[in-house]
Amino acid sequence: MIRDAKTADFPAILDLNLEMERFLSPLDKELLSKLHGVAVYHRVIETKQGEVAGFLLALREGADYASVNYLWFAERYPEFLYVDRVVVAASQQGKRLGQLLYEDLFAFAGEKRIAFLACEFDIDPPNEASRRFHSRFGFREVGTQWVAGGKKQVSLQLAQV
Repeated sequence: MIRDAKTADFPAILDLNLEMERFLSPLDKELLSKLHGVAVYHRVIETKQGEVAGFLLALREGADYASVNYLWFAERYPEFLYVDRVVVAASQQGKRLGQLLYEDLFAFAGEKRIAFLACEFDIDPPNEASRRFHSRFGFREVGTQWVAGGKKQVSLQLAQV
């Protein structure tokens, strides 16, 4: 079941983010609270047992957010919905939960008449699973940049809704 995230979900969201931090930026409770407050889409997907198995957090243009990747899109596109992070627990991968979250996000963007979804994923070191996943949803590269003090290079991606 996909539902809006609540503050009661924060411990699970933080654990999920930590589990996949090699592909994401770090997240603590303070930043999560801030992102939750400015996000237009922050939803979790639950298992049948009611456990949070994944989450997706997305922001519109104009949000108060200093992420270098978010700012890259903000400098170039007047309107977008930026996927800040999407995480599915390692124990739940392969069950199409990420696909369900993205289908829900695309439906949300369509309802809100948002023309473009924006995201990024690592290309150095490569995150091949993320590249394949995003290409299935029609994302295409519109730029690249080095982040994390030159330790990672990301592919900046857009998809039309």
